[in-house]
Amino acid sequence: MASQNNSLGYMIIEGSETMIRGAALVTDSKGFPLDFARTEPLRPDHLARILYGESFGKYAKEKLILESLLDAVEIQPQIWICNDSDILAPLKANSKIITVMLEESPHVPLDAVGHIETTAEPGVFMIQVEPNGAPLRAEFSDNTRPDEVQQAAAILSFSAASMNVLEPFTRLGKALNFLATGRS
Repeated sequence: MASQNNSLGYMIIEGSETMIRGAALVTDSKGFPLDFARTEPLRPDHLARILYGESFGKYAKEKLILESLLDAVEIQPQIWICNDSDILAPLKANSKIITVMLEESPHVPLDAVGHIETTAEPGVFMIQVEPNGAPLRAEFSDNTRPDEVQQAAAILSFSAASMNVLEPFTRLGKALNFLATGRS
């Protein structure tokens, strides 16, 4: 697997009790696609749902979808970004690189681009990635080192100068919808 400097990896896994699917997109720091991988929709039969019970969703996300996507991407990003805290720790454990769950926040802007503010929630920080606008809420897994939080802030701030770092999630959702329905 080749590594690409200044690249961001986006991972989404979505679904319900009857179907789970996922996709990964690696972009350069301007948001241009470098690599894309997806899974076929996983539709467990009734017996699998009975045997796995409540653990089926977690098993499917972590073992079947996430690991498959990580194996499928050919370009290793500098950072993996997800939008689901359920896959944050498994993504970090399987990829062995900086991993963060990002989402918008309602907070007032911080002092400067790259500024990191701790929160009352363990492993959650506010990171100012652009000069104007609210900081992003960044959640890291329990085993994330402080230098990795700093690196994530630097990578995200650098990329935010030329792209909306949350926008690729919209693209991934549209791509999965297009693959499922033929319409975007």
